[in-house]
Formats: sequence, C-alpha cells, structure tokens
Amino acid sequence: TMYTAKKCGIRFQPPAIILIYENEVKGKNRQRIMPVRNFSKFSDCTRAAEQLKNNPRHKSYLEQVSPKQLEKLFTLLRGHLCGQSLAATMEQIQQETTIDPEEDLNKLDDKELAKRKSIMDELFEKNQKKKDDPDFVYDIEVEFTQDELQSCGWDTESADEF
Repeated sequence: TMYTAKKCGIRFQPPAIILIYENEVKGKNRQRIMPVRNFSKFSDCTRAAEQLKNNPRHKSYLEQVSPKQLEKLFTLLRGHLCGQSLAATMEQIQQETTIDPEEDLNKLDDKELAKRKSIMDELFEKNQKKKDDPDFVYDIEVEFTQDELQSCGWDTESADEF
C-alpha cells in the first residue's frame, strides 16, 4: 500500500468518516473525508462499515483500518442521530465490547455468541505474546506450591480406579 493510516475519526455534521494518513511516496500527512450517505438511526453499523471498507474509492486508504474501528465510528454516529450524548454512546459501546466473566454464554443466541467470541478472539490477539515481542520467553515452566493448588472432587476419586 502507498498509504499508512494514522488516525480515524467521525464528523457528525455533515456525517463523514475522516482519515488522517501518510502518503508513503511523498512522505506527507493528508486528510481524507469520506461522506456517510444513506445512514439513519436504524442502519446496521456492521454493514455500513463493510460497505465503506469495500468501496472502490476508499478501499486502498482503509486497508489498515480495522472493520471493528469503523463499526465503532458508525455506532457513535448512530448514537448521535438517536439524540444520545457522546458519553452515553461511548458507555454503551464499552458495555457491548466487554465480556462479563459471570455471563452464561450457553443462554445466548447464535448471533450474540458469535459477537462475544469475536471480542474474545480480538482480546486474545491483543494479549498474545509473539516470537518477535521483546519480552517473549520460549517454554516457560511454572512450579505451583501445594497452597496454590485446589483439590477437585472428580480428580481424587478417579486416581483410585486405575
């Protein structure tokens, strides 16, 4: 690609996604304003993000911008169109993109479960140690003391059977 995305944001009036990028050939920072058309408070943010990312006019500029980030920007715009404050919309996005460890995932429908799994995958990717990370250590071994180990009923009984 000839463009490196630096910042991506949203303008509410008139609605537009604004991208600040570096033109690698000239080495200059530029701004690209991508107008958002036919978007209402009832629009699907995921579809809008996909359509913008696949738009032939903007595709090469948005290569390095994640679909999740675009979706978040469209969610902010939808919140604005619904009359919500920016803080309320940000709070709503925070709740939707955070996994509650106490939540029973077995009770969710397929769409919600897929959403939670994608959030978990994203979090895993973000926290994963890769070979080229400076603090990467190969084959870590950890000794657990007897105090740290908790006994489970199922593993003590089965030892007698063998």
